[in-house]
Amino acid sequence: MKLSTLSAVFAACGLVGTSSAINILMGNDDGFGSAQLREFYRLLKASGHQVLIVAPADDESGQGGRSSFTSSNKLERPSEYDLIPAGAPSLGRDPNDPDIWYYNGTPAACTFVALDFVLPNYYGNRSIDLYVGGPNYGTNLGPFLYTLSGTMGGTYGAVGRNLPAISYSGGNSEQRAYTWINETTKSGQPDPATIHAQLAVSVVNALVNGTAPGKRLMPLGYGLNVNFPFITSLTNDSCVAPPLIQTRLNGGAFTDKAVYNATTGLFKYGNKVTAALNRCINGNCALPGETPVVNGGCYGSVSVFSIDYDAPVGHDQAALRAAMTSVVAFENPDSKMRVRVRNELTDEQLEALYPVRHE
Repeated sequence: MKLSTLSAVFAACGLVGTSSAINILMGNDDGFGSAQLREFYRLLKASGHQVLIVAPADDESGQGGRSSFTSSNKLERPSEYDLIPAGAPSLGRDPNDPDIWYYNGTPAACTFVALDFVLPNYYGNRSIDLYVGGPNYGTNLGPFLYTLSGTMGGTYGAVGRNLPAISYSGGNSEQRAYTWINETTKSGQPDPATIHAQLAVSVVNALVNGTAPGKRLMPLGYGLNVNFPFITSLTNDSCVAPPLIQTRLNGGAFTDKAVYNATTGLFKYGNKVTAALNRCINGNCALPGETPVVNGGCYGSVSVFSIDYDAPVGHDQAALRAAMTSVVAFENPDSKMRVRVRNELTDEQLEALYPVRHE
């Protein structure tokens, strides 16, 4: 598989210092004590960035974009890995690092608690240049997992709050605490958590170095979904430096199906590839899907996404809207063909155009 231009940039950047340090907010769905999150945090700081973590007190995998806030101001049981005792505040700092915060809520809720409470009250309302989520234990590949994943949910929440954001996931699924990171391995390579973090930092630094000073790291409403393969460093060096390939979310992706066990009378999920999930509707259809890239060998994927779910302008949308006109009218007849340009509007202009209705 031929390396993309983006992959070459990542390889060239590696873990070198960036041209300018940025302010980063971190989250994940595996919890504030996970090994991969903490290694990512450590290496981002080593690159010179100013970093703050606000992540769940416990594993909140599979929560998607649910913004679920705790109903108790205290932890009813110890946090993951017994890092914080039961009875402690539901929002607090790690006792060993004041810039690592836990909150007893979902990943998306942690994003909002960080932006609306922690930053204004404890960090002088520090501006954030980039949100990063993960690296998650286990990959999040394809549009089906795009909003099912808690890692992506926290990232998606940040994009919706005007932040550039990157969601990271990896093929290693052993979930463990940052207190257990191997300094040496049988292969002589770093711990898989460290390698995932090195790869994640290389993406951040490439993005920073490839962006003009003072400019946004991504267009408003855009983010990246990054997936790494299974890192083999615990036992061998067959996959310790995966090239990163430019991809799209769909293409070879799968969704769930119900698999019935007649003996137990129970269901479990299986994988099903569908045409709808893999239809190329937007973007560059020449790009490979992230699922076959990561599952096909020692390669990582980097997919660009946006939070605009609206169907693209074209024949499909026009035909579908025309079919509904007998019962669904156009507010303005001119809007049949007009595309309203919104990407340069301020928040105040958006509120004037689309006022919030209070029921």
